[in-house]
Amino acid sequence: MAMVMPAQATVEASGEQGFVTLQSVVIDADASTVYGLLASPGRWWSDSHTFSGDSANMTMDLRAGGCFCETLPGAGGPAGSVEHARVVFVQSGKRLRLTGALGPLQTEAVTGALDLALEPVGKSVRVSMTYVVGGYFRSDARALAPLVDHVLGEQLAGLKRAAEAPPS
Repeated sequence: MAMVMPAQATVEASGEQGFVTLQSVVIDADASTVYGLLASPGRWWSDSHTFSGDSANMTMDLRAGGCFCETLPGAGGPAGSVEHARVVFVQSGKRLRLTGALGPLQTEAVTGALDLALEPVGKSVRVSMTYVVGGYFRSDARALAPLVDHVLGEQLAGLKRAAEAPPS
């Protein structure tokens, strides 16, 4: 099993009203495999960064207008749902772009653009994730930037683990 290397991460810019984070990781899989995994966030998103506590409740529809959503289970059926982001750009195997305020950012008057770019590197693929967030924050956005950066790094590491896992 290949050693899982952490994503390269940085808060590129931050101010009172927004921030930019950048993550990058090389995954030992082809772009088509990695891109296909994006449609199954339950296989790579962290349970601890969901509203339901279980990433298996998450889906992503890889088409413009598609939803990166989560079902909130209840006794006897769904008790609710969450739209984490909306898909706005799809270029299969190369790029995926979503807009939305992830997680606790939903309680602020902000939005974000999450861009995932896939670039072949030999027999592997580099996935670069940029998240640009701006709007009205009730507190200084600079304090949230490193936390959001860390959480997104966890998700990118999860994508790498899922893509590199041996077939079951």
